[in-house]
Amino acid sequence: MLLNTKQMRLRRAKATRIKIENSKQFRLSVHKSNNHIYAQVLDPSSNRVVVSVSTVEAEVRKQYPNGGTIEAAKYIGDLVAKKSIESQIYEVAFDRSGFKYHGRIKALADAARSAGMKF
Repeated sequence: MLLNTKQMRLRRAKATRIKIENSKQFRLSVHKSNNHIYAQVLDPSSNRVVVSVSTVEAEVRKQYPNGGTIEAAKYIGDLVAKKSIESQIYEVAFDRSGFKYHGRIKALADAARSAGMKF
């Protein structure tokens, strides 16, 4: 059976999410599209969103009108780290949603680490 790109990404994401669910840690979930990048921190017990940041938000769009850049991803990583630290969440498991760890995903992760998050 041939899988298309989206199906392969979702297959990779499923395996990662099972491992994260068993670890009982907060999850930093990242999703990207061609024009935007989204990051949210989810509670392990109830799967509720604790912190959410994206390039769709008005304050972010003022600085980065094109949210599909590496610079915008770095800003989102820094912002999600600051908001989660304000919520007393210091350590998370990184869920890249099956995307390869390079480009915007890597930039977001590195920015979050440098802002104080541990994963």
